[in-house]
Amino acid sequence: MRCSAVLLAGGKSSRMGRDKASLEFEGEPLWRRQLRTLRQLSPEQLMVSGPPREEWSACEILPDEIADAGPLAGVSAALQKCTAPLLVVLAIDLPRMSAEFLRSLSRDGQGAVPRGPEGFEPLAAAYPAACAALAAEQLRHGDFSLQNFVRAAIDQGLLSERAVSAAESVLFLNLNTPADL
Repeated sequence: MRCSAVLLAGGKSSRMGRDKASLEFEGEPLWRRQLRTLRQLSPEQLMVSGPPREEWSACEILPDEIADAGPLAGVSAALQKCTAPLLVVLAIDLPRMSAEFLRSLSRDGQGAVPRGPEGFEPLAAAYPAACAALAAEQLRHGDFSLQNFVRAAIDQGLLSERAVSAAESVLFLNLNTPADL
């Protein structure tokens, strides 16, 4: 799969009460674990959407296009810089996500977003670079919802959805609060 990849690590971590990137999960900082997962995809380009940090110096650091616009701002910035036909997106707080699952989101170069019982899972997805204009337009109009972005991309035929099986649902463990640890 020819892809670029971005780790979304620019959130405020307000519900967690401390920086999620440096939290340890199974003895490893989340940032290291997630970058390792993305590197297993052998991306042409590896980016981090978040503030510059010494430990991310081997990656291209992307500032959000619009401050305080949520993860769509990071996805949009990465889509603008994407050098491959596909952009694999992974959030810092999905520590059980696997490279195998992320690989499964590209069929014939077409991107896909997982869909579980709660809705789309847009923070572990593969977006075609052709989604860049749609993401930028949505931000310009003040709609920061990733769910709306995904629906619009599907409606425009840019993206497909991939059902998440019951066995795969563990991959979407999300660390938002101290209780989630």
